[in-house]
Amino acid sequence: MLLLVDLDGVVYRSTETVPGVPSVLAARAAAGDEIVYVTNNAMTYSAKYLPRLASHGAPVGPDRVVTSASAAAVWIHDQLPSVRRVLAVGASGLERELREAGFDVVTVGHAATRMHEEGIDGWAAAGHPDAVVVGLDPQMSYLRVAAAADCIRAGAAFVATNRDPVYPTAQGLRPGAGSVVAAVATAARAEPQVVIGKPGPYLLEAGARLVGADVRKAVMIGDALTDVAAGRAVGARTILMLTGVTTRAMADQVPADQRPTRVAADAAGLEAALRGLAEA
Repeated sequence: MLLLVDLDGVVYRSTETVPGVPSVLAARAAAGDEIVYVTNNAMTYSAKYLPRLASHGAPVGPDRVVTSASAAAVWIHDQLPSVRRVLAVGASGLERELREAGFDVVTVGHAATRMHEEGIDGWAAAGHPDAVVVGLDPQMSYLRVAAAADCIRAGAAFVATNRDPVYPTAQGLRPGAGSVVAAVATAARAEPQVVIGKPGPYLLEAGARLVGADVRKAVMIGDALTDVAAGRAVGARTILMLTGVTTRAMADQVPADQRPTRVAADAAGLEAALRGLAEA
C-alpha cells in the first residue's frame, strides 16, 4: 500500500516522538509499503525533514516528503506551463522549492524594499511576475502585502500553499498561512486560483506522483479532520489518529459522510487499522 502520512501530531508532537508510531511505519515499510510524508507546512525545505524524521526512528528516504510548497511548484508546472517568474510570499523553504523547480523567483521582501526605496509599485518592483505563491511569511509587513496584491491585480496567477488560519508553536498558536493569504486576498480583491494544501487534493496527488502510485489506492494517515477531508477528496482510504489535534469526542461528532475509514487512538490502533486495510 501507499501510505500518505501527516507529520506533526502523527509521527511527532513538536520535539517529542508519538510513542510507537515510527516503529509501526518502519514495519510497514519493511513489509513493502511505500511511505510518503505530506505536510501543509510551506516554510521548511522538504529535504530538511529527513534528519528530523530519522531522529524519531521513522522510515524515510530522498524524495519521500512533500510540502505544500513543493506541491505548489508541481501544480504550477502542470497547470500553468507558461509561468516563468514567480513572486514568493513566504519563508526560505518556499523560495527554495520554487527555485529548484526551475522558476525565476523574486522574494516579496526584495520587492517590498524596492517599493520603499524607488517609489514604484509592487508589480514593477517584482519584475512583472507570472504568478504569486503565498505561504506563511513570518516577516509579513504592509509593503509585502501591497507588493503581492499589486502583482495579482496586474494579472499574476494567485496560488496559495494552504489556508490554515493558525500555526502551532512552542509559544502557542500563531497566525498561519491562511492569515497571510487572507490579507493578500483582501488587498487584491481576488481569491486564490488554487489552494494546494489539505483539505484539497493536490498535496496528496503530488505525494502519490513521487512514487508513481494511484492516489485512490492510498491510505491517508493524519490527526486532523482536514487530513480526512483530503483523503476523501482523492478517493483514498483514511485513518484518523487521536494522537494530535482531534479528540475522540470530535471524531464521534463527524457526520457519517465525512468520517474516516478507521480511527486509531495510538500506535497499536494504527497497526491494527493498517493490517485490516491491507487484508480488505
